[in-house]
Amino acid sequence: MIKLYIIKKAGVVMAQKKRLLVTASTFPRWAEDSEPRFVYDLCCALSQEFDVTALVPASPGAAEQEELGPVHVERYHYFPIHRYETLCSPGAIVPRIKEKKSRALLVPFLFASLWWNLWRRRHQFDAVHAHWLIPQGIVQSFVPMPYLVTGHGSDLSSLNFAPLRALKSRCLRRAGAVTVVSEKLRTIAQSLVPGLDCSVLPMGCDTSAFGPQYRQPNVFGSGEGPVVLFVGRLVPVKGVDVLLQAMARVNARLAIVGTGPQEQNLRQLAVVLGVRASFFGALPHEQLRVLYASSDCLAVSSVVLSNGYADGRPTVLPEAMASGLPVVATRSGGIPDLIHDGENGLLVPPGDAEALADALNQVLNDKDLHRRLAENGLAEAKLYDYSVVGDAYAALLQQVMEEPYV
Repeated sequence: MIKLYIIKKAGVVMAQKKRLLVTASTFPRWAEDSEPRFVYDLCCALSQEFDVTALVPASPGAAEQEELGPVHVERYHYFPIHRYETLCSPGAIVPRIKEKKSRALLVPFLFASLWWNLWRRRHQFDAVHAHWLIPQGIVQSFVPMPYLVTGHGSDLSSLNFAPLRALKSRCLRRAGAVTVVSEKLRTIAQSLVPGLDCSVLPMGCDTSAFGPQYRQPNVFGSGEGPVVLFVGRLVPVKGVDVLLQAMARVNARLAIVGTGPQEQNLRQLAVVLGVRASFFGALPHEQLRVLYASSDCLAVSSVVLSNGYADGRPTVLPEAMASGLPVVATRSGGIPDLIHDGENGLLVPPGDAEALADALNQVLNDKDLHRRLAENGLAEAKLYDYSVVGDAYAALLQQVMEEPYV
């Protein structure tokens, strides 16, 4: 139920939605940007109940303020020389630092600027939805505003040395509500704060934006045979090197959508292994939905890194399922929360190229299995539509707004 303020203006009684501030470090820089948009999509869903403002880091070429659909976006500057504001995009903070070590010098500036922008807005909003504990959740815990914090993956599963672990614990304890996108992350959050009330609530998918109806012929160029699709950042946790090793045993083409620091090495590996791989770079949703629908299988080859970091629950999973695309994935991070082996996809051990190849060959060569996985995936994807996920987040945010902030 939508809760509204009742105000008077010029003798007319008007209803005003409560004001929600959403903070995130990954967010589209402009319309049709190829950056992950799941936070933006959730903002759009929440705008049906709240007046939503997204506060996100500035990026070269992005407007300082704009209206993206129903969402007001404000991008805060965090370094005096704006062309150096490259810590958060394209991609995520940690990979950006690994790509160029000097970007680590921007981290304290980002924390300080975010704190200042939150502090001066502390009386303007009824609640904050902070995505990722680092930096949004931790910084938010030092500003007196009611908030919900959502953990997405590495913000919980890595960087757990003592000082940062203490700051994460503070963030979780002070939050009005905590959500994570997988059961694995809930276990990690509760190890930081024993007995923590933490809900598993994944990001969703605008199922209306995907579907088999977007299939097109010859999208991948000339050539015979099925196409296996990979979508994601080209970083170690995605296990694309393992996928290439698997594809050397599969009679199919591999379409890779995404960019990242491993791209050049992966291109070379594909040549060495003799894999028919095409690198498409990063693509906006309007093009990506065509590739989903025009492929024969989605491969999610994520691995668990030595520091324990694993994927949360990749949003490519519900997107592919909503496209009618069968999924072969690894038992890594939050993936098994969504993919049920033999029902709506196939699961294999992470890092096992032979098992991954066997599963891909099963899906590509068994028409009945391919059809069953696709049909069950379509049905499962509806459970993660933002009409469902948005309502669940809205209910938690209403609760946060109603409880006194201590």
